Amino acid sequence: MTSTVEHEVPACASAPDGGDVRGEVGAPVIQLGVPVVGGSHHRSSAGTAGLEVSAAERSEKFAQMRAGELGSLHSWELVTAVDGPGTRLTTFLAGCPLRCLYCHNPDTMEMRRGEPVLAEELLRRIARYRAVFEVTGGGLTISGGEPLMQPAFVARILRGAKELGVHTAIDTSGYLGAHCTDEMLADIDLVLLDVKSGIPETYKRTTGRELQPTLDFGRRVAASGTEIWVRFVLVPGLTDAPENVDAVADYVATLDTVTRVEVLPFHQMGRDKWASLGMAYELEDTQPPSPELVARVRQQFRDRGLTVF
Repeated sequence: MTSTVEHEVPACASAPDGGDVRGEVGAPVIQLGVPVVGGSHHRSSAGTAGLEVSAAERSEKFAQMRAGELGSLHSWELVTAVDGPGTRLTTFLAGCPLRCLYCHNPDTMEMRRGEPVLAEELLRRIARYRAVFEVTGGGLTISGGEPLMQPAFVARILRGAKELGVHTAIDTSGYLGAHCTDEMLADIDLVLLDVKSGIPETYKRTTGRELQPTLDFGRRVAASGTEIWVRFVLVPGLTDAPENVDAVADYVATLDTVTRVEVLPFHQMGRDKWASLGMAYELEDTQPPSPELVARVRQQFRDRGLTVF
């Protein structure tokens, strides 16, 4: 997950479907008396509020997870203009195989930090916002952590969302792309592909893992005809070398279904989380990129004919 937006929590009064949810801490409610256009670029964090957590025994939970009936959920949010088009219900699953030095949500790295939530419970929540999605052109985004750490659960949610007529997206590094079956890919309308580096050595330094699986998955998604938005986090002294950006841009330009590239400037919003988890944070002294550096990197992508934000 590479979003760079701070969280804020508004109060809720009533549900879009007319239900009363006073006292529920969760996503903001959008009244549908008039069309909803545009929206805030801020997130409204809900944690797992409003979702019933499974009380099944440990052995039953393992069986449910293998069947895709249960997932480890870190949080969910209703957000506009961040994780895909329109207003999105973004679900953050727990667990990630990467250890990105700049991760601003390190509390999503381990599955044990999530809450056990049944697929049917999450799908009920998604169904509540169908009217919002229809009005805003939004839908569901499954993020993380890394959603493909829980492929059976993700497959179940994607299939259920499509049966509801909801636009679907996943936010993934692509490192576990082999976990995404052809059937899953057919249920995905948009892939937010986090390309963290174009040079294998830089990728390994940044994430602790290999670059090739990301490249392979991106090519497979493009070959399927599925739309791709590419995300690249710009970190001074780590991912900003001109040759590294060129390598990313050259690769992205080969993917025919990329419609958007987001260059996300590094920030220090997650620094305190690393400390609270007792984890060593290597980028303590790294400053956000200058406007000039951001402009240079965005131009490197534009030089390949890509649409850049």
